[in-house]
Order: sequence, then C-alpha cells, then structure tokens
Amino acid sequence: MPETSEHTGAPEDGRAAVEQPTLSREEVAHLADLARIDLSDAELDHLAPQLSVILDSIASIQGVAGDDVPPTSHALPLTNVFRDDVVRPGLTAEEALSGAPEVEQQRFKVPRILGDEQ
Repeated sequence: MPETSEHTGAPEDGRAAVEQPTLSREEVAHLADLARIDLSDAELDHLAPQLSVILDSIASIQGVAGDDVPPTSHALPLTNVFRDDVVRPGLTAEEALSGAPEVEQQRFKVPRILGDEQ
C-alpha cells in the first residue's frame, strides 16, 4: 500500500486517494441479519474491522485498473480444446443390453433399493 501524507490522507506519489470504505458494527449486524447469521456482540466487534480491511483491499484493487483495461477472467487467452460436438451413431438397445445380467422390458433390471413408501 502506498505511503500517505499525514495531513491529507492522499498518496505521496500524487495519485488521487481511494475512498476507504468502512463498516460500522451496526452495518455488520444488519448484514448478518440479512444472511441469517446469529453473531454475538463480541463477534460483531471482532468482524467489523476485519470486513473493513477486506473492503479496503477490494477498493485498492479497483483503483488500479483503468477504463482502458478490458476485464478478463484469465491472464492468458484461452482456446477451447474440445472437439466439435458431432452426432455419431450409437448402440442399439439390443447392443447396449447384450452384456446385462438381467433385462426387463428393454431396460436394465436392478435390485430394488427403495421400499413402497415413495
């Protein structure tokens, strides 16, 4: 993180300061309530500064990329390595069932694992 001037809070290298988001204890409690997470008072006091640090980190990353940098999902361009999806003839029902130990009405017959309760 760049050094900041004591008086202005702006980085010493002349760049504009990134707005540092902070979360209050009440905002963390509200977020926890929305997420249906029951947090104790001690947990709220512990998590509020930690979440503010996470938001600060995200804000600093957002400040790095300019409008001229296109968003990407990978550092290197990816090429699809899969073959084209081409329809080819498959097995007939008789060929597929030819190795089955038991067949019933052109289907594989397997032992019942569920009772009649379904």
